[in-house]
Amino acid sequence: MNTTPPPVIEVTGVRRSYGGRSGTKPFEAVRGVDLTIERGELFALLGTNGAGKTSLMEVLEGLASPSVGRVRVLGHDPVRESRRVRPRTGVVLQESGFPGDLKVAEMASAWARTLSRPRRPAEVLDLVGLTPRSGVAISSLSGGERRRLDLALAVMGNPELLFLDEPTTGLDPESRRAAWDLVRGLVAQGTTVVLTTHYLEEAEQLADRLAVMHAGTIVRAGTPAELVAEEPARIEFTLDTPVELPALAGQHEAVRSSGLTRHSIETRALEDDLRVLLAWAHGEGISLGALDARSASLEQMFLSVASRPASDQTHPDTQEVAA
Repeated sequence: MNTTPPPVIEVTGVRRSYGGRSGTKPFEAVRGVDLTIERGELFALLGTNGAGKTSLMEVLEGLASPSVGRVRVLGHDPVRESRRVRPRTGVVLQESGFPGDLKVAEMASAWARTLSRPRRPAEVLDLVGLTPRSGVAISSLSGGERRRLDLALAVMGNPELLFLDEPTTGLDPESRRAAWDLVRGLVAQGTTVVLTTHYLEEAEQLADRLAVMHAGTIVRAGTPAELVAEEPARIEFTLDTPVELPALAGQHEAVRSSGLTRHSIETRALEDDLRVLLAWAHGEGISLGALDARSASLEQMFLSVASRPASDQTHPDTQEVAA
């Protein structure tokens, strides 16, 4: 007997288009996405500019129907069966529209009355560090404080599934770390989280898995470690005289400027190439100036995606994002 719980989100062949009336050609923002998100994981969705990330998120959140394809959230159509989905989800949108004249505590209390099983308003305000501001009007909050209020209201209903759309925008580093701790705690308690963020460090720190969208499709997917492993490491150093380097596994490029030669090596054998270089330099009595050796990063992977033409982006076996 299979006791594996069903996925929290299942997306099959989803496309979403805009326009197309009066003889104009529709713009296709989402161009065929398959996606599976399992219960209890934190899944991060990243995207280059105009990638279709927001359009896809709106479909997952039940704010819009796909033009083509099938979506199931907690086993239901999030638009047609919204009454069966929304009580079990929480959403932090990029921008909220709370009444500015309400005080923070008043807003929290009013929100609690819309939920069937809310946490105490004072408890969630304390979780996000807004207790000292509970008597302040929302219009007087800073941008970061408003994001913390958004997060407090989103978790008040103990959601099974939480959508976080750029949740830490405007937060100072200390508040951002506190928000990360809160999200980690929710995941540890079994909440499934779908996160969009422009902070790559945030995705790297929090995500169990992530996907990168470009030109309406998913072009990279996997764990942060898997995606970083697809990119080469880099070794850089300068020499003041032209020399022939030893044989290396990586690709070598040299640029001469202002009396120095800047050597750059992209390699998938960082430790081996670095060992060869250091042994060669020691044997030749050569100093490697400004030596910098570093593994690949999530940022490097993202920039690699963003720099390539859309037609070159589809990555084998990553259009369907499954656990």
